[in-house]
Amino acid sequence: MLGLPASTEISKPLPKKAIYAKFDLKSAQRDRFDADISKLTIVNAISSTTIPALQKGETVECIYVIDVALKRPDYDPKNIQLLSKLIPQNIIFALRYENKVQLAVYHTKLISGCWAKAEDYQIELKGLNLDKIWESLITDLGEITIEEGNSLDEQIAVDEAKAKLEKQIEGLEKKARTEKQPRKRLEYFEQLKKLKK
Repeated sequence: MLGLPASTEISKPLPKKAIYAKFDLKSAQRDRFDADISKLTIVNAISSTTIPALQKGETVECIYVIDVALKRPDYDPKNIQLLSKLIPQNIIFALRYENKVQLAVYHTKLISGCWAKAEDYQIELKGLNLDKIWESLITDLGEITIEEGNSLDEQIAVDEAKAKLEKQIEGLEKKARTEKQPRKRLEYFEQLKKLKK
């Protein structure tokens, strides 16, 4: 699956009932989870055992790929975040609906790729140890460019702050265009200047 070596393939079902029982989910969480997800299966384990050429990382010893069969394409991202928090592993979620797949990982926030045909999706393993592979998977999936001097976590925080500012700027520009009072419009333009700096 996903172009990964055959040595990484496993097929271990992850029953929803076991997740509900082990983590004592509230009925509202169970209902929300059940409305989106029909089946969970661990399909790959990327580690130094399954790919001998790889070395363990300082923080990452194994990366699991979990196939998540969805009941609808507009799933609630909170369900995937919940799974990430309940299972303390490095996980790539292959979210599958009909013949399409979307990859997602949770690293400080949920990062997901685009929907594509299942047969077209390939995961590239870049790096000699699992830390580097995990980082490259996140940067590829989230289309994150790590600026010099930043760690992955710092870059994600910088990108989030930028996105927030861009949204604020967009909102202010809209307000400034529709504002009738010249004084108020001038105030908006002054705020815009500050934000753009």
